[in-house]
Amino acid sequence: MSSATPAPISRAPRVRGLPLAGVLRLGRPSEIWFKPALSAVASVAPPNLTLLALGRLDLAMYTMAGSLCALYAHNKPYAARARALFRVVLGMVGGLAAALVTASLTANAVVLVTVGAGLAAVQKGLCDATRVGPPGNVVLTFVSSASLFAPQTLAQVPGHLALAAAAGVWAWIVGMAPGLVRPCGPERRTTAQALDAAAVYAATHGTGDGHARARAATAAAVQAAWQSLFATGARTEPRRALERLVVRAEVALAAPADTDPELLRTWARELRGKGPVPRTDDPVGAVAELLGVDAELAAPARPLWTRLGPLAPLVLRTAIGCALAGYASLALGVGRPYWALVTAASLYQANITLTWGRGVQRVVGNLLGVLVFAGVAPLAHTRPAVLVLCCLAFNFGAEALIGRNYWLGSVCVTPMALLITEFARTQQAGELITERVVDTLVGALVGLVAAFAVTNRRATDRIEEALTAVEGARGRAARLLAEPAPAPGALDSAHRALAAALVELRATVDAASGEWWQRALPQERVVLAEQSGHRTLAATVRRRGPRLRPAADRRTGRKTEGVRG
Repeated sequence: MSSATPAPISRAPRVRGLPLAGVLRLGRPSEIWFKPALSAVASVAPPNLTLLALGRLDLAMYTMAGSLCALYAHNKPYAARARALFRVVLGMVGGLAAALVTASLTANAVVLVTVGAGLAAVQKGLCDATRVGPPGNVVLTFVSSASLFAPQTLAQVPGHLALAAAAGVWAWIVGMAPGLVRPCGPERRTTAQALDAAAVYAATHGTGDGHARARAATAAAVQAAWQSLFATGARTEPRRALERLVVRAEVALAAPADTDPELLRTWARELRGKGPVPRTDDPVGAVAELLGVDAELAAPARPLWTRLGPLAPLVLRTAIGCALAGYASLALGVGRPYWALVTAASLYQANITLTWGRGVQRVVGNLLGVLVFAGVAPLAHTRPAVLVLCCLAFNFGAEALIGRNYWLGSVCVTPMALLITEFARTQQAGELITERVVDTLVGALVGLVAAFAVTNRRATDRIEEALTAVEGARGRAARLLAEPAPAPGALDSAHRALAAALVELRATVDAASGEWWQRALPQERVVLAEQSGHRTLAATVRRRGPRLRPAADRRTGRKTEGVRG
């Protein structure tokens, strides 16, 4: 443990500014941007085209509920993806059921908005706690909120839920289908990303202005790779080869000056290809590593309720913001208050700074999107088949572009949502545009006000908890390092526990740094904990044994493992 005196935590609140620079900047596309885009089209097209052939496009809203589940879990290994998609379908059908039953029992708009806000808060909490990933709660909230304001009777509810469930089963099949061709694709990608991040850090040689940021990025990428591998189910030979490559990324994190970045990049390129998994030679280290993985897989999973507690401020923000946005829309006489509710629900991120940025992106994307709708509406109104095709095109565009920046994807999401409202009957484009603009502005403004009002004063306390976790994990690793012969796999398990604690600490600090009104952060303690933690990580790697080979052997001694994945 460090003997440095930790900095005291000031009780004086600090107000943090909200940035505009970079909010609309486009990022690089995801490596697999085309997969969710194609999955969306493959999931939505068959049900919609079937309803078109039957002349029942008015039912498309219910099949869309199930079809949109195909947007989830594309970064997860297929064993974990199967479970995640199943839960998403259940959550989607459950939210739809609650909305349809409520809509069949009452037409009171205030009650409908209140129920919609409650559903949005529950969906936000569960999606964040389970870390289901993008698009998170937004799609679930869109479906349930829109369904609240659709004419409904109790007798119709079972049939509409059956349509959603059937489309959800098809979405599950679409999401799992790529596993038949490339069963280890997600794990290979996350391992390649860890190797690339380690190569960037190794290129800094552990020095320079950017080395701390690169180290944190590498630690996060390595942790993500381990989480992906732990979720794969059966530990096949290709997965064991991937585990050894992740160990190499850990070695680079511990000894960047002694690592060849180009070798790491070469392995990453080979993983992204279709060839066998690259092989590393280190039988002793590999055995220890595999024992450590076995120990971690045997550990009990963290209960869901323990992950919900820290999310209470976000859940409360969502409930209050969505409710107030819906009420404000009703007060203005807008016919579709759920658009304001969904706008508010889409804003809430890990902290107020990110929420502010998402609000700017949402407004810009929606305003541009209604202009696109104005241009496309005359064409879409020519015949139902054109309407369906336009929706499919916007569906593809939304998923293809949203990874670059949220506002860019919203340019396609907005006209798609407006066109979906016309499946039942053609409506006046001017009226739709006006209501969407008003609800966007109302939802964003009221949602941000609620976010500012519900402050997350627990953010700093969570840093204290994360610091305690790091210190405990570091202490355990240090005790094992002091033992002459620790139990097989124990040191490796302690190494990853400490790495996970450090990644969680950095994520907690980043989240707290974005809150606008809170106590001063214990920055000195955080820096000391990260420095000592990474020194201990390096010591565990040295004790564990695996090394990159000398530079003279790297070009000539590399082998590949004859296992494809």
